[in-house]
Amino acid sequence: MNKNFKNALAFSALILASLTLEAQIDDKRGIVAKGSELVKVQDGFSFTEGPAVNRMGDIFFTDQPNDKIYKWSAGSNLVTLYKEGAGRSNGLYFQLDGTLIAAADLKNELWAIDQNSGKESVIVPSFRGKKLNGPNDVWVRPKGGLYFTDPLYPRPYWEGIRGKEMEQDGQHVYFLSADRTELFRVAEDLTQPNGIIGTPDGKYLYVADIGAKKTWKYEILEDGYLTNKTLFCEMGSDGMTIDDRGNVYLTGKGVTVFDKNGEQIAHIPVPENWTANVTFGALDRKTLFITAMGAVYTLQMKARGVW
Repeated sequence: MNKNFKNALAFSALILASLTLEAQIDDKRGIVAKGSELVKVQDGFSFTEGPAVNRMGDIFFTDQPNDKIYKWSAGSNLVTLYKEGAGRSNGLYFQLDGTLIAAADLKNELWAIDQNSGKESVIVPSFRGKKLNGPNDVWVRPKGGLYFTDPLYPRPYWEGIRGKEMEQDGQHVYFLSADRTELFRVAEDLTQPNGIIGTPDGKYLYVADIGAKKTWKYEILEDGYLTNKTLFCEMGSDGMTIDDRGNVYLTGKGVTVFDKNGEQIAHIPVPENWTANVTFGALDRKTLFITAMGAVYTLQMKARGVW
């Protein structure tokens, strides 16, 4: 076999592999950047979760089994350790003032972490005199106040009966007021609420009931309560995000995207057994950042994330 023929075969194989990868991404509305490929940024973690973007477009994410928070720098594409002893944090979300909110389920608490110093303070230690089940995901609404889900996922580091039974009387969704003086439930009829995200105008909230394999849409009232619960789609989710077109991104087996009417418009396969969470990063918010088992991935998008 001559050299030119070998080169031609190698080039053909490369083209075929590229076409196969592109064909795997089902994108009906052109939300993925043309020619974009899924990139593994780094692996070697135990279980990545909770990606949250700051003003500069950097992503903070957790490795919960190892009790650490990492930072992906958008400019350098490098991952560095941000905080050890992170309270077994799961979901994360930034407030407008740069405070990082963490669902820290080591002691079933909600934390506020100073982005610069990394020092934490407990903002929700309990509810009605009892520990929470295990805060999981959180979303901060634009005008202040935040929502978080509280499902039960028994952890090996919980001791005694606490690792087997719910602290609360069910798995619910909660609202904490902006001044942190009011904490109340806003959804008490779900099986196992997990992923949560709101619209950038603060009018609507999406909550994924992973236990019932459904995602619900609510209207947000001024005082933080929810109303007009409607079925968004027949799929649950771990973590989730939203883009500037109103499309909602659900996780689990890869990333599945639904438009604002609940119609599936895209599926992004990820070569891991589970995709835990997703958000948009970089200054232009066009980098989809995906946490999946022991690795984190990026994908360049045409759609843009929202702040």
